[in-house]
Amino acid sequence: MTAAHPAVAEAALDAYPRIVAALIRVTGDWTLAEDCAQDALAAAVERWPADGVPGNPGGWLMTTARNRAVDVLRRATVEQRKLRELAMLTDFSPPAAAQEDVVDDRLRLVFTCCHPALAPEAQVALTLRTVCGVPTADVARLFRVSEATMTRRLTRAKTKIAQARIPYRVPRGAALAERLPGVLAVLYLLFTRGYDPGGEPAFADEAVRLARLVHELMPAEPEPAALLALFLLHHSRRAARRDADGRLLSLDRQDRGRWDRDAVAEAVAILDRVRADGPYALQARIAACHATAASVESTDWVRIAACYDALAQDEPDPVIELNRAVAHGYAYGPAAGLALLARARADGALDGDPYAVAAEAELTARGGDPGRAAALFREAAALAHSEPERLALLERAIELSQEDR
Repeated sequence: MTAAHPAVAEAALDAYPRIVAALIRVTGDWTLAEDCAQDALAAAVERWPADGVPGNPGGWLMTTARNRAVDVLRRATVEQRKLRELAMLTDFSPPAAAQEDVVDDRLRLVFTCCHPALAPEAQVALTLRTVCGVPTADVARLFRVSEATMTRRLTRAKTKIAQARIPYRVPRGAALAERLPGVLAVLYLLFTRGYDPGGEPAFADEAVRLARLVHELMPAEPEPAALLALFLLHHSRRAARRDADGRLLSLDRQDRGRWDRDAVAEAVAILDRVRADGPYALQARIAACHATAASVESTDWVRIAACYDALAQDEPDPVIELNRAVAHGYAYGPAAGLALLARARADGALDGDPYAVAAEAELTARGGDPGRAAALFREAAALAHSEPERLALLERAIELSQEDR
């Protein structure tokens, strides 16, 4: 592999969704936009090793994609207006208009992908593919279908957008409020994909940026503000989540001095202005308890447990019940947590879940049985979804085994 290949990959991560969004804005043709973005990347792979990486890789890719689109449209003899607009498209700048000072192409694309005419799964899949540039094969794995099936789903979704003439814009008034829950859910998934141990950090950065735009677009709405605060609080710990050898660190082992205090302060200030307690606000308040505590021991676990109680009541979900059990274990003792965990696992929804086994292991360790806890951590490691998680769980098992001697 030449040195240019990593440069192409790095530039593509940021530029690809910008190119696709900009070309869709001008042409309205989703397939053309994606094809031209791919052609630009292919040209970079071919030319950069010989010519050198350009000073502005993203601009180079955008220009190449634009020129490719112009060629295709010219051959198709489409209307001249689109050709003129493409010719003027020299960077990623959004068009000037009344609402456009807080809206960019990718935010328009997110709102378009989240149109209620599309099924929720199609909304998420289309957003991941077009806004985030996630390869179709990876999107397919996320939904546990074949790549061919996902390709057909994405094609149907894009065809529906074209046939229904779904406008490429951020809606206004009641339509904006109607579309908001879907948009926030997609941003949450995007952030999660970037924040997961094996995830791509750029996705988390993009989710934060888009959440900030949505908050600026709807400053009076509590949930966009809460979601932004939640992202900032989690993101503030990104530099402390791994040790010098790259191993994943649990919250209690992180150097809190490495947390981004400016991000925490911004998040807390945003959250202080949120009066309602929707799902994102409750999650953000939990994250704020962790982020503002000096240590695990001084964390306000009673408040965290209360927030999980409210979440579980509003949105019954096995993962929320799992986290609720852990919070109660810290707030009221391991026995209370293990009792709630047993109830959460009773219907089999958490069977084979490494986090459930790890939670039982930690509560068991806190209850004074390191031998049993070590065995459970090894069981959780065998179920882990990623290598960093597996290694972290095994390391905890080794520690507890040594305590048990």
